[in-house]
Order: sequence, then structure tokens, then C-alpha cells
Amino acid sequence: MNYTFRHLPTENRERLLRGDVARAFFEAVVDQARKAHLLSDEHFSVDGTLIEAWAGQKSFRPKDEGGPRGGGGGGGAADFKGQRRSNDTHRSTTDEDARLYRKGDGQEARLAYIGNVLIENRNALAVGGTLTLATGYAEREAALALAEGVPRGATVGADKAYDTADFVAGLREQGITPHVAQNTANRRSAIDGRTTRHIGYAMSINARRFIERVFGWGKTVGPWRQTHFRGRPRVGMSFLFGLAVYDLVRLRTLLAPKAA
Repeated sequence: MNYTFRHLPTENRERLLRGDVARAFFEAVVDQARKAHLLSDEHFSVDGTLIEAWAGQKSFRPKDEGGPRGGGGGGGAADFKGQRRSNDTHRSTTDEDARLYRKGDGQEARLAYIGNVLIENRNALAVGGTLTLATGYAEREAALALAEGVPRGATVGADKAYDTADFVAGLREQGITPHVAQNTANRRSAIDGRTTRHIGYAMSINARRFIERVFGWGKTVGPWRQTHFRGRPRVGMSFLFGLAVYDLVRLRTLLAPKAA
């Protein structure tokens, strides 16, 4: 799949972008699952994963720097020791949409995007997805946008990174019950006993791990470990095509005839 997308003629890729074909394809696959009665309309989970950009660290240069692409002399070599680099002062000369981002403590900061996914909890099928710039708040903003497609009265599960007052309040304003894992490390959780006392909360926290199936497939079989495109529109197209193919693989299993 990755090879096919990378080697499409440029004019064909531009047509795909203009027609938002990836989005239409993904929605058609979700509709197929819905018609087969495979989707939950009550319980969902959301999360994001880092997708490494097709840009090297040496391309991350000061915004006001002149000279050739890559800079640093010596055939593009650069020494960043002692330099303070941030997205406010630097940008990639290879992919200006890529952002330097660290997913967790102790992990290396990489030029990346974030792929955001909404699954239904019955069969772990993806029902929503979007690609965002890699920022500290993008995952929560994307999750709230994806939740707009969730029926009122449903639940949405998420990990501790989503345990913020704004995110929890945002879900409740949409008529959705937030089943977010509590983050109580030196702070007060935005989720209290009104939510955690219900057995459905524990079930949602347990089911939330199934979203890792999507990310695991996307980074081993699909094109998400490192994109081979540059620019958010093209990377987003590849991300949605990958999400649609993941669902098709799941549908093949779910719709297979049962052994007698």
C-alpha cells in the first residue's frame, strides 16, 4: 500500500487531494461496517499516535537563517550541541508542516505529525480520523472534533493525557460522558466519583486499549511509522487511506463465514 501511494504520478495525487478521495473512501468503508451492524453507537475511544515526518533533524533550521537548504555547511552537516531549538524559532527546510515533538518523557524529540483516531469499542473499528500538526494540545482538540460525530449520551474513553478540565468539559458540552483515565500525579483529576463509580467507566478504561490495535497495524503493516510524504495535506491523505485499509482488514475477519 505504501509503495502504491508513493509512486502515484504527481497529477493523480493532486486529483486525490482536490477531491478529498481519501476521506470519501474511509467514510464508505465505515458505512459498510454500519450496514453490517458491526458498530457500537454507545461506547467509543480516542487517542493519537506520532507519525515521523519525511524530514531529517538537520533540516530543522532557524527561521531567519539564510543560505542553502539544510545549512550548516559541510554538505548539509550541522552541529546542534548547545543550541536551543523550538518550533517558535525553527522550522524544517524539508517539510515546513512538520513539528519537533516529544510524545513522552524520556523520548527523543522528532519532526512529526499526530494521527488521531476514534474507534467504536464493540469491534475496535475506526470510525473517525484526522491528522494534525504535532503540538501539545492538538490531540485533545482533534479528539473533541472527532467526538462531534458521536451520538449524544454515548461515552468516549481516553488515556491520562486527556484528563484536563477543558477536554472533559468539552465532551460534556457535547452531551458525551467522558470516560477518561484519571491522572492524579501531583494534581486533581477532572474526573470524579460521579463518573468512576459506574461499572461502565471501568469497562471503557479496559476497552480503550483496543485502539492500540489500530496503531500497531498502522506502524507495522501500514504507512504510519514514518510517512513518505511531505506537507500536511499529503500526509493526511496517506493517513486516512491507511485507516480505511485497517478497517477493511478487520471487516474481512468479522464478516468471514463462521466454521460449522
